[in-house]
Amino acid sequence: MNSDFTLAIHSLTYLALQLDHMSTSDAISESACVHPVRIRKVLSLLKKHGFIVSKEGIGGGFIFSKDASEVNLWDIYRITSDGALQPKCPDSNEDCVVGANMQKVLFSIFIGAEQHLGQYLKNYTIKDIVDLVNQKNQLC
Repeated sequence: MNSDFTLAIHSLTYLALQLDHMSTSDAISESACVHPVRIRKVLSLLKKHGFIVSKEGIGGGFIFSKDASEVNLWDIYRITSDGALQPKCPDSNEDCVVGANMQKVLFSIFIGAEQHLGQYLKNYTIKDIVDLVNQKNQLC
């Protein structure tokens, strides 16, 4: 799994908590403690898939364009990390029983793992993440 998945969840959660106004990529990157260019890359992906909208210029920024209860973590995983669990096997010795079959064996196992992960991630929405953040904030 790559960091874009985590940054996308972070960004959407941030935007879900700022529904009354636009938020800049600089503000989101400061919250996530990453370079604004990394956040802009993730925001571009989220915009492309219709999760957010943007406005350029003074007073511009990004805003969540969907209901947070309608966006589950699997939706986000699919656009940021789909296939991340697939094995990255180097070229193997096809004359060896292990080398000739390892990629196929691991591929079937990892695809199953990704399917299970998907079923699990579908149980959590951005609204759930917002609620959990708010709960943690009340404890501090």
